[in-house]
This record gives sequence, structure tokens and C-alpha cells, in this order.
Amino acid sequence: MSQFSFTDLSPDLILDAIESVGLYCESGLLALNSYENRVYQFMGENKRRYVVKFYRPQRWSKAQILEEHEYALALDKAEVPLVPPLVINGQTLFEYGGYSFAVFPSVGGRQFEVDNLDHLEWMGRFIGRIHLVGQAKPFEHRPHIGPEEYLHEATQTIRSSGFIPVHLETPFNTILDYVVEKAQEQFFVTDHIRLHGDCHPGNILWTDDGPHFVDLDDARMGPAIQDIWMMLSGDRNNRLLQLDTLIAGYEEFCEIDHAQFVLIEPLRAMRMINYMAWLAKRWEDPAFPRNFAWFAEDKYWEQQILSLKEQLSALNEAPLTLKPGF
Repeated sequence: MSQFSFTDLSPDLILDAIESVGLYCESGLLALNSYENRVYQFMGENKRRYVVKFYRPQRWSKAQILEEHEYALALDKAEVPLVPPLVINGQTLFEYGGYSFAVFPSVGGRQFEVDNLDHLEWMGRFIGRIHLVGQAKPFEHRPHIGPEEYLHEATQTIRSSGFIPVHLETPFNTILDYVVEKAQEQFFVTDHIRLHGDCHPGNILWTDDGPHFVDLDDARMGPAIQDIWMMLSGDRNNRLLQLDTLIAGYEEFCEIDHAQFVLIEPLRAMRMINYMAWLAKRWEDPAFPRNFAWFAEDKYWEQQILSLKEQLSALNEAPLTLKPGF
């Protein structure tokens, strides 16, 4: 099996892996929308729906995956609505045919309404509850969110990838350097806690009982604001209102140092740059050229130059600040 490869993950291997933990498929396998891992839904012979998740080889170590599972189980014990892996014969992580996998109950939900202030306040409370558990102890094996990986290593990956069109190299690299320099300048080390790590609206399922996440695949150590800023959108006034709403709900359960608001735009820049590097690193996976064909087109890199210019402007603005009684 080559590095990061799912080449050998055949339907027969998937079914055999599921049966190896005592579950049997009554339905076929429905591939779910996941590029980093391979995730399939199925109906068991007990008429219950399950999701089996095969982890991308060599991305996380066994210890790092088990930390994710431990965190999910701790959240479940605290009655935080996040779906933990099934514990089967005392285990949550299994191996079959060279792949590590876990099984989860299948849950449904509808799209999170990002412009609904009631939903935002609910999300603030939800994230506060997650962080209340998250700050109880640190991850020992999972990495921290920081500039070295998300800015500097990511930049090197992008520049060595061969994807930047030759005629755009100078303008792209110039604006990239400005953004990296400014984001690095504004980033500061603060208290790091266990995070969800990828807390954007697309990862949230909404039910009549409120929001929930289905896993913690990107969980890391980092500043609390990392799990909050991705809920913000629109112009500055909209973002201030959204931030105030989120923090009002959040602080019902967990305190946050408002000095962390300075990190919002550096973290946004880090995410933008790291996303480009992620696509470049995964390009040998056939799923990526098939689903992200635009990454190899000139138009994409032209758009990134404009996006980075906009982000540099955001980095040069005064950070969001919540005044008393906002």
C-alpha cells in the first residue's frame, strides 16, 4: 500500500472489515462525502444504520486516533451531542487489511442556518460545552494549531507543488509572502485546549434537539477562538453581531479571553493557505483530480491572488472587539 493510498480498499475488504467486528450489512454501502478518509453508511441486520470510517493511512498515528475517540466518549459522557464511535468488545479502533477503521451510529440532520441568530447563540452554547470538556486535560499526541505547519510548511508545499502557473508565480508569491508575514506577526501563543478543530457550518448537522457533530477527525490543541471564528460571515457589522451572539451563548458554559479575537484573521489566513497545501499534498489520490479539477486551472490561482489581497486587507484592519453592551 503506497503512502496515503486507498487503492486496496475494495468493497469486499470493507464488508469483511465490518463483519470482523461482529456487524453484518443488510444493505449496500453508501459512500458519504469525505475526501480525507473513506466513509460508508450501511444498514445492519438489526435494522439500524451505521457509518464505517476508514482512516487515511499514515495521516494520524494509532495514539492520535485513540485520543480523538477518548475525547468523543468524554463529550458523550458529558451529554454533549457529538456522535462517538461504537465501543465493541472494549475497543473503538480496529484494523483490517492494513487499514484502521471505526464504526459510528448513523445520525441525520438538516443544514445549519448561518444567518439565524437563535441558531448562532445555540451554537455558542454548544461550543462552550465542548470546550468545557476540552479544557479538562490536553492532548498528548495530537498536534497544535500554529504558524509553522499552517503558514510556513504549507507555503513550501504550495511553491514546490508545480501547480502555480508560471505567469502567475510572481504576483501569487508576492501576495502570499505579505499575508504570511502579517499573519505570523499577529499570531501569539495563548492558552491551548482540545478543540473540534474544523468547526465550520458544513460540519454541523441540525436536528429538532439542536446542533451536533459526527466526529472529531481534525481535533487538535489550539486557541478557543479557532472553533468560533468560522461561524462569522458578511461585513464587519454582521460579524460583530454574530460574534457577540456566539460569545453570549459560549460564556454561559466557558470563559474565553477576548484578547483571542486578535487571532481571528491570522487563523483565517492560516486556513486559506493550509487548504491550498492540502489539495497539493493529496493530488495523487484519484478522488482529488476528479472532484477538485479547478485546482489545476489558471482561473483558480487568479482567484487566490484576489482572495489573498482581500485577506491582507482584513489583517490590516483593527481586530473585532466586543464593547460592553454591544
